[in-house]
Amino acid sequence: MLDWSGIYHILATPFLDDGSLDAEGIPRLVDAVLGSGVTGITILGIAGEAHRLTDEERRRVVDAVVKEVRGRVPVAVGVSASGTHLACGYAAMAREHGADAVMVAPPAGARNLDAVAEYYQAVAAAARLPVVLQDEPVTTQVVMPPAFLARLVAEVEAAQAVKLEEAPTPVKITRLRELGGRQVPIFGGLGGVYFFEELSRGADGAMTGFPYPEALRAIREAFVAGRRDDARALFYRWLPLIRYESQPGSTPGTAIGIRKEILRRRGWIASARVRPPAPALDAGTMDELSEILRAVGA
Repeated sequence: MLDWSGIYHILATPFLDDGSLDAEGIPRLVDAVLGSGVTGITILGIAGEAHRLTDEERRRVVDAVVKEVRGRVPVAVGVSASGTHLACGYAAMAREHGADAVMVAPPAGARNLDAVAEYYQAVAAAARLPVVLQDEPVTTQVVMPPAFLARLVAEVEAAQAVKLEEAPTPVKITRLRELGGRQVPIFGGLGGVYFFEELSRGADGAMTGFPYPEALRAIREAFVAGRRDDARALFYRWLPLIRYESQPGSTPGTAIGIRKEILRRRGWIASARVRPPAPALDAGTMDELSEILRAVGA
């Protein structure tokens, strides 16, 4: 069993200023993330712009990350797709290139939950790896109620963790725990915007690309150590940046652009380029970001 706890950082995909894949920059980004003390790395998620990569670029990213990690932490690979056959292909590729697990969201727009369950069974069979069930209705437009997630955990033997991103996540954590049955670790996402409350409801960690993963790690460590007030104080310190960086309700490109700009300022990536269609950050956003970073002491 993998260690499904702590902070699994959703890796950004670095590009050069011309929009091409920055393959040489991937090892530098991986090492910076590992230096922050994360438990695991998740790649090719929504925040990793997986939907803007060619199949060959996906393969190159998986290969580069796995080789640089060298088994120091688990690597989970996002393999979600609009069709079962496509997701199965991505899952098989991830396994062949050394992934430790796959993260799977339902196919976009699916309304028949029985078909969604069949999709998960097929992808798990193709992956032959532990599966993270990603509950992300904003992008997929698929709502998976707690009872259905519990059904997937019961029916998909490879399901080892759940990542919740249907707000409000704390309520959903409680409902999942109350349903009983086979219990698996639960991660919050959404940039960490509910992280303290998620921990209070029984979450095991966060799986998000917030560009200060060491801050999330410190919050969880304080909470697990029983220093609830310290954990809350740390969370409140970082909350202005968590809120601004996640840009709830915005076009996805804006949030990713802010995240990448922070990573660029930290020296973790060379360029903050986000692939189109995505709006460029305006001068006001850049100024606001600088002000918030100063305010939180980043």
